[in-house]
Amino acid sequence: MKPDISSRQDIKYIITSFYDLLLADKKMIPFFVDIVTQNHLEEHIEIITDFWNDILFDTNTYSNNVMQKHLDKNVFVKFKKEHFSIWVSYLFQTIDSNFFGEKAHNMKNRARSIATVMELKMGLYRK
Repeated sequence: MKPDISSRQDIKYIITSFYDLLLADKKMIPFFVDIVTQNHLEEHIEIITDFWNDILFDTNTYSNNVMQKHLDKNVFVKFKKEHFSIWVSYLFQTIDSNFFGEKAHNMKNRARSIATVMELKMGLYRK
């Protein structure tokens, strides 16, 4: 049986594996070119790990505005509904391949909610 997500280390594993999928996808790589070319991927993964650690374990380490970061990126690389579907799909795939339990379920629910809110704020949401 797969374990549940139980630590920041588990979250970092998920995020690292998830980013491997994102960076290999031709539709998703445009959103990450700056991070990769400026050699900031590891720093970015740490920041995203902090974000999810705060959500899953009620810590307080992430200090950025996640929505604003995506709105700022949207000025240069336009998000489409398809991008959020791919993002959710890769994250769920990564979680489901490695973890099962309450925290894994919570992470997927929160990811779906976050994607929906971002789609709404960017005018992309359609039922």
